[in-house]
Amino acid sequence: MSKAKTPRPVGDDSAIAKSNNLRVSPQKLNLVAQSIRGLKVDKALAELQFSPKRIALDVRKCLQSAIANAENNHNLDIDALVVAQAFVGKGLVMKRMHTRGRGRSARIFKPFSNLTIIVRQTEEAA
Repeated sequence: MSKAKTPRPVGDDSAIAKSNNLRVSPQKLNLVAQSIRGLKVDKALAELQFSPKRIALDVRKCLQSAIANAENNHNLDIDALVVAQAFVGKGLVMKRMHTRGRGRSARIFKPFSNLTIIVRQTEEAA
């Protein structure tokens, strides 16, 4: 007897992509993720292409991966995809020391974060 198959975390009209250990704080990454929530995927890609934020490149890669998953694995129409959810989670935090004056030192935190993007196919009213 084998174990029952694990159900998909999203519905049949959705696809998911994750990026782990992105070298940016979750607060900064959330600003970029917030700018694409609810947009159609072509507008979201354009938004990320011209964003001045450094991390927008990695977010764009993750979004393209979600689009590819939707097209290849779930046979969804890429013209009808919308960024349903884009959420950020905390990753590990590297702790470093920075030398200061008079023999003292200060702690430096180098945070990492995780990004999850879910795209969903919408029924367009034609």
